[in-house]
Amino acid sequence: MNDTDVEIGPIDYLVVEWPAGKQPTGEAMPYLLDLVDRGLIRVIDLAFVHKDEDGTIVGLDVQDLARDTDPQLTVFEGAASGLLGEDDVEEAGAAIEPGCSAAVLVYENTWAASFATALRRGGAQLVANGRIPVNAIIAALDEADATGTEGKE
Repeated sequence: MNDTDVEIGPIDYLVVEWPAGKQPTGEAMPYLLDLVDRGLIRVIDLAFVHKDEDGTIVGLDVQDLARDTDPQLTVFEGAASGLLGEDDVEEAGAAIEPGCSAAVLVYENTWAASFATALRRGGAQLVANGRIPVNAIIAALDEADATGTEGKE
């Protein structure tokens, strides 16, 4: 089997930080579950990490978090494909501030699987990708709006 025979969408990851003293409220969980239920994404790995004030990085157990913060998290117990390794958890921990916690989510964009597979079958390969942070888009739109309304009064 080669990479053109496997129908799989692009794989992305994200790291979401909760500031010191804050815990996940569970408010976002129904939205994540909805994305999975509608077949838009497939959760491949989900891990939680905490960075102590002294910089020590500690993995958090999903079952413990589910019990303490959001019972819906139990849906993702065992969401561990092996793609997310200890070095990735350490890297995620290095990205967050001391005293903070984070979720690390690796997911397949299943909505794009057929498209990506067709591209691979045609000999195409991904050579670059990226994301524009939402805050940057909002700032650019606000700036364009302010510039576009100047002198129109």
